[in-house]
This record gives sequence, C-alpha cells and structure tokens, in this order.
Amino acid sequence: MNAPHRAETPARLTPDQIRSIIIGLVAAMLLAALDQTIVATALPTIGLELGDAANLPWIVTAYLLASTAVTPLYGKLSDIHGRRIMLLIAIVTFSLGSLLCALAPSMIALALARGLQGVGGGGLIALSQTILADILSAKERARYQVYIAGVFAVSSVAGPLLGGFFAQHLHWSAIFWVNLPIGLAAFLLTNDKLKLLPRRERRHSVDYPGAALLVVSSTSLMLALSWGGVRYPWASAPVIGLLGFGLLSGAAFVARLAKAAEPLIPLSILRDRVVAGATLAACFAMGTLIGLSIYVPIYLEGVIGLDPSRSGLAMVPLMVGTVVGATISGRSMVHFRHYKRLPLALLSLSVVACATLAFLGHRLPLWGIEILFVLLSMGIGTVLPLSTIAVQNAVPLPQLGIATASMNFFRALGGALIVAIFGTLVLGGAGEGAAHDMAALIRGADAAQLGQTFRLVFLAACLGLVLALACLSLVEERPLQDSAGRKPAG
Repeated sequence: MNAPHRAETPARLTPDQIRSIIIGLVAAMLLAALDQTIVATALPTIGLELGDAANLPWIVTAYLLASTAVTPLYGKLSDIHGRRIMLLIAIVTFSLGSLLCALAPSMIALALARGLQGVGGGGLIALSQTILADILSAKERARYQVYIAGVFAVSSVAGPLLGGFFAQHLHWSAIFWVNLPIGLAAFLLTNDKLKLLPRRERRHSVDYPGAALLVVSSTSLMLALSWGGVRYPWASAPVIGLLGFGLLSGAAFVARLAKAAEPLIPLSILRDRVVAGATLAACFAMGTLIGLSIYVPIYLEGVIGLDPSRSGLAMVPLMVGTVVGATISGRSMVHFRHYKRLPLALLSLSVVACATLAFLGHRLPLWGIEILFVLLSMGIGTVLPLSTIAVQNAVPLPQLGIATASMNFFRALGGALIVAIFGTLVLGGAGEGAAHDMAALIRGADAAQLGQTFRLVFLAACLGLVLALACLSLVEERPLQDSAGRKPAG
C-alpha cells in the first residue's frame, strides 16, 4: 500500500474561477466525446460526395488509432511540462484537424486530417480529468463527476442527431466546422485561469523508445480489432499479422518498462492494486456500454421492429441511466467511507437486467425494455467516477497525469476489444450472406434468428459486467484526500 500523501499548498482559486475552469474542461471533453458520435450518421453522405465509399471506414479508424496511441504521451508530458500547455496543444491540434477535415477535397485528405484530429483528441479527456484532480480534492471531484457523465450522455444522444441534420440540411463539413467555436471557447476559458495553478513540474525524461513501442503496439491491435470480421475475416493474414505484431511489440514494451531508467508508465502504477483493479473495472464496464450503444439499435429495429427515429429515442434511457448512476456514485463517495458498496450493488443489478434482456427481452413491451436499459446503464455509470477518482487518489502527484492517461488508454483498448467481440457475434449470427452494413443487416435478417443472435450479445455483455464487478470488488477503499494539492508519497 502506498504511503499517505502529505498535503501541499492547494491552488488558491475562488469558486467562480473553479467554475470557469470546469466549464472550459467540459467544453474540451465535449470536443472529443461529440466527435466520436457525430460522424457516424454523416458517413454515407461523405462517401457519396467524395466518391470513395470503399475507404469510408478510415474516417473512423484514423481518429481512433491516433487518439488511443497518444493518450499516455499526453499524460507523461503533462507531468513534465504542466497541464495547461499540453491541454492547449491538444485543443489547438484538434481544432486544426477539424478545419482540415472541413476543407478536405478527397477521402485520403479527410482520413489524414482525422488522424491529426485524433492526435489532439487523445489528450482532451485525460488531461481534463487530470486538471480536475489538480484543482479539486478527491471528495470535491466526486461531486463534479455528473458533468463528465453528462458530456458523454449528451454527445451520445445529440451527436447522431446533429450529424444526420447537418449532412441532410446543410453540408457534411458542418460536423467539423461546429468544433471550431467549441474549441475556441475551451481555449479561452482554460488559458488564463489555468495560469493560476501552481507549477508542479518535476525533472522527468520521456522514454521515447518505449513510447514508440506503445504507439506501434496499440495501433496494430486497434487496426486488427477494427478490421477483424468486418473488413477481413478473423483468420485472414492481415488480421492475424496485425494481432501478432501488436502482441510482440506489446511484449517488447513491457520488457522496456522493466529496463528503462524512467519508463513511460512507471511500474509502481501498474503494480498498484487500486490502479489495476479500477482500470480493469472501467475497461470492462465502459467497453460493454460502448458495444451496446453501437449494436442495440440493430436489436431495436431488427427484433423489436422500431423505425430508425423511434429506435434513436429508445436509446435515450441507456444514456440517461449512465448519468444517474455517475451522479449517485459521486455523491455517495463524498458521504460514505465504504464508497464501493453502492456501485457493487447497482452493478450487480445491471447484470440481472442484462440477463433479463437476453432471455425475456423479445417478450417484453417497449416500456419494460426501457426500464431494463436504465437499470443496466445505471450500474455502469457508478463505475466511471469511482474508477477515475480511486486511481487519482492512489498515485503520487508527479504521476497523476500518466496514471489518468494510462487508465483512459487501457479503457479505449479494452472498449475496442469488446466492440469487436459484439460485432463478431452480430455479423456471425446474421449468416455468411449478410452484408457488413448495419442497414442491410436489418433489412435482410430474420427477426427470430436476429433475436437468438442478440441473446448471445446480451450474455456477452453480462460476462463483461461480471468481470467489471469482480475487478471492482478487488479495489481497496483508501480514504479520499480532502485537499486539492498533494506531495508525492514518502
């Protein structure tokens, strides 16, 4: 167990200054969260207008690859050079990428611009969470987790609606132009106020060989998980080759961690039971939620028989439940010493709700399914603030940035794995003749057969939630810090 952290002079910020910073951080997180959902519904229009539908998946893949690979680097560099400069670099890079996306004359140019967007997006969420830890104590942070959960809920609901509206009534480039005023607001709201934070940079060095290995490994694995079962069969040479190369370079990265004088991710972080357990719990819980949010619309349209607009509305409870769960979890962490008990109970309820959907979902009325969606996502929502705050509460201040970024990195990688598993189940259950296009899948699938397929999907989601529950149960309930500033342990 880590030694207790000694208090350091906290940042002397007024409530108004804190609110201004939080609004700016919410705007920064909204940039990244909204970008992941607003693009999807505009993809067909983009493919038609640019005349290159074959390479359309690269619009999504390029962003995911870049944002996942650079997240740990932002965390490490923020520990060295400070949060403010790295967050501003992320905002400017993301905004520049958005501008190039809006002006892209071809699919190749758009994919490259999306990669640049991802380089900026990889730091937005992790750095925003880290800055919250700099200005708020762990107990205070728990109260504000509802804003973070709200960002993801709003983006999940508003993103597809805005993407479809812009593509149909304006122009597809509007989905990127809209990022510019949000980015400007985030820059202006955080730039001056973050200068008030005490400078806590330490002398560190960046393990660039280790960073290169991590980028290569994560990129290879993300490509394999994105292409497997969709672009290429899982047993094909490209997918097996990418998986093998990703695992080998990942093993080389682990070996580098043991040999480097100052590894990119300190071994003390990876060995900490709180960090390991909370990161894995968030990985399984968030990955399950992302997988369900992507594939449940197929269930609602192909099995339940809803039209696309009613299906979109039926997804709202799945997002609302996450915000409710995060709010309840955050509030309970402030008032209760044993702050795991409520999340463990509600996550257990999520498992029951998911199992009910697996075996009885097709027999239930729509309102019954909606209630199960709320119960399912509410338990997942409780994990999100608990995992972030527990990790940040467990590490010394000089490692706060890399610890938060590492959690987001592994959560993204785990989410990609779970989404790939769900996709394999859905597309595999549709039969060999089904297209890998969701709309074609819904039109061509037999409702009874699709229902059996989604029984497996919901059972797989149950397994993901059980694993999250098991990991969460192993997290040690260390007392939450009640001061915003801390010195390193020992």
